[in-house]
Amino acid sequence: MAITILVTGANGQLGNAIQQVAATLPASQYQFVFTNSSSLNITNEIAIQQIFSNQHFDYCINCAAYTAVDKAETEKANALATNATAVKFLAQACHQHQTKLIHISTDYVFDGTATTPYKTDANTNPINYYGQTKLLGEQLAFQENEATIIIRTAWVYSLHGNNFVKTMLRLMNEKESIGVVHDQQGTPTYAPDLAAAIVHIITTQLFKPGIYHFTNNGNTTWFGFAQAIANHIQTTCIVNAINTSQFPTPAKRPAYSILDVASFEKTFQYNIPQWQHSLTTCLSHL
Repeated sequence: MAITILVTGANGQLGNAIQQVAATLPASQYQFVFTNSSSLNITNEIAIQQIFSNQHFDYCINCAAYTAVDKAETEKANALATNATAVKFLAQACHQHQTKLIHISTDYVFDGTATTPYKTDANTNPINYYGQTKLLGEQLAFQENEATIIIRTAWVYSLHGNNFVKTMLRLMNEKESIGVVHDQQGTPTYAPDLAAAIVHIITTQLFKPGIYHFTNNGNTTWFGFAQAIANHIQTTCIVNAINTSQFPTPAKRPAYSILDVASFEKTFQYNIPQWQHSLTTCLSHL
């Protein structure tokens, strides 16, 4: 019997990357069902019950999320519905149908006051509404389904969708100089690396419930990230370092959100690439 995997949010960066990985696996052994907001409204409890009743899933990978961090400050109902209520519905269905849940969360569950990389058991204290809804989603997932893995990630980019790398490439092509904040520290995550790691958990059957952190290895700032992009494409655009206070946004961002990925690497016997290496890979494709 093939292992069946339901993937929500298939049109997003991570969902798209999982589709690429899935295409390399033998269809006789792994059957993926990819859904998006059009084919499966995860905020609709009846729709979720229906898809689980129609087909058995061994795993559910929830990549669907409301990720417009600034808009979440005003579109609170939408953010809450997708990032928390929908997770509850999915977790309930997973529990009812003996499905293992892999749910994607964020570094924004932390307040950014740390000075060393956040371990998985560090105190959470989100400073924006998006972070609050994602933390509630984590809590509801575990409350409804013990067979859950939460993977917190950060600064996701890829060839697909809207992200920092593609924005920088466009701005560097259009402008003589740009300003990028240098006082927010974190680690970029190449979506195909995270997708490969998630599929690795399934193919090796090393599923162990709990919270894990996954970003690429190493760390930088948004300014450092932008500089690395500029150096790779050899742009004439000048990248200037600015303070967060010079670039005000509706939602506050954590000043420090470097995640400790050691427990992921150890538990799942997985070596995560350095962020610079993965950025080079992405830019070579672009």
